[in-house]
Amino acid sequence: MSTSSSAANAGPTPENVFRPPPETSGDPSDSSSSSISNITQAIPFSSGNPRIEETTGVMLLYREEVDSASPSALPIGRKPLVCVLGVPNHMTYADFCQFCGSFIQHILEMRIVRNDGMEDRYSILIRFDGQDSTDNFYKHFNGTRFSSLEAEVCRVLFTVDVQYTGSIEHAQASPASSTEQPTCPVCLERLDQDNSGILTTICNHSFHCSCISNWTDSSCPVCRYCQQQPEKSTCFVCQTSENLWICVICGFVGCGRYKEGHAIRHWEETEHCYSLELETQRVWDYAGDNYVHRLIQSKTDGKLVELNSHCLRVTDGCGSCDCADSGFSEALLNSKVEAIVNEYNELLTTQLENQKLYFESLLQEVQDETETEISSAVEKAVTLKLQKMQAKLDRCLQEKKFLDDVNENLLKNQEIWKQKIIEIEEREKKALTLKDDKIKDLGEQLRDLMVYLEAGKTMEQLSVSNEVKDGTVVPLPIESSSSRNSSKGGSKAKLRFGG
Repeated sequence: MSTSSSAANAGPTPENVFRPPPETSGDPSDSSSSSISNITQAIPFSSGNPRIEETTGVMLLYREEVDSASPSALPIGRKPLVCVLGVPNHMTYADFCQFCGSFIQHILEMRIVRNDGMEDRYSILIRFDGQDSTDNFYKHFNGTRFSSLEAEVCRVLFTVDVQYTGSIEHAQASPASSTEQPTCPVCLERLDQDNSGILTTICNHSFHCSCISNWTDSSCPVCRYCQQQPEKSTCFVCQTSENLWICVICGFVGCGRYKEGHAIRHWEETEHCYSLELETQRVWDYAGDNYVHRLIQSKTDGKLVELNSHCLRVTDGCGSCDCADSGFSEALLNSKVEAIVNEYNELLTTQLENQKLYFESLLQEVQDETETEISSAVEKAVTLKLQKMQAKLDRCLQEKKFLDDVNENLLKNQEIWKQKIIEIEEREKKALTLKDDKIKDLGEQLRDLMVYLEAGKTMEQLSVSNEVKDGTVVPLPIESSSSRNSSKGGSKAKLRFGG
């Protein structure tokens, strides 16, 4: 199996780094291979820039139940080759190098690959300088979180073998690149595993680990291919996902002229003449009927190349067409280029000014709507508050009226009770007066009785002593108390003595 020359230019080929095993014929070793297949799993993978070249293969990994059967018992017959599965796309190359920084000096090769069905994650094949380093890496990082703020954990599996099944080239390879020595595009030094570890990105470009650690972006420094691909867009009209162009003025996404031509129809309707091709990130000028770039990305190796200004039918971005007129002079070409640049600047300025006015009007409308909504909300809030306060005031007035009625009734009751108390006091006074009079009458009667009794006793004593002779004691009748009360004084009993 042969790989693309562009991969050779970028760094060591997959066969040199992860060499596939030789094919075996029918022999007794087939039984051992069948026993190994019982504890391994095959995971297909791919790598490379889809616009240039894709490499496919299969990774033979030990199953997780074999690796996790016992922390101290590692698979028998393992190699210094592991695979880190399911690394999140938001982790850049520099982030992963920092994550495994304590083992970076023991790493000989790291290769980034894609797994089928896992668009938001990627896997990393790592080859170490020894089995001890591999075992320590597995024990230290297997089951460890990539970050304390995230739930994703590092899944490390020992790798039995890596087999490359094919390579698909989407562009013609450059014949001169096959003779170039593999060097690091950052430091331009030779890619030597003995001096520093080598990291091969998902687009098959190789760098020193120390060089790529300083690259904080998720894209490749050579071809700008990004490992975190955006969501697939579709045409706003026909919903196709092929040959899409987006208007750089208003963001309309439409299909190209080789599909339904909705992008060019959008230009005819709105006169937005600049459109960006989503696949190649090139900007097309419908007014000038050409690309606006002087440097474009080559489909051969992904590098930036100069676009010939006198190429009239640029279709693949390489400028290799037969329409070049060798009779044009350099001054004529320069004048045309300057005229095109000036026209482009004027058109761009006009479009930007129109877009500025358009968005300013949108902002003004939004501001007016916001002010209207705020005023209506304030008015509604004030009205609601006034209604609540009015309801509270009505309740207070009702309570005040009720309390006034209660107070008036209490005052009336107070007057009534005062009169009753006065009447009761007068009756008590009369009763006391009558009682005092009665007691006085009873006292006078008692005194009269005592006088009478004393007079009788005296008379008895006189009769006994014979001091009264030939005489008769005649008692006088006692007048009733009522007659004494009417005369306001009673007469005392009179003793008459006769003889």
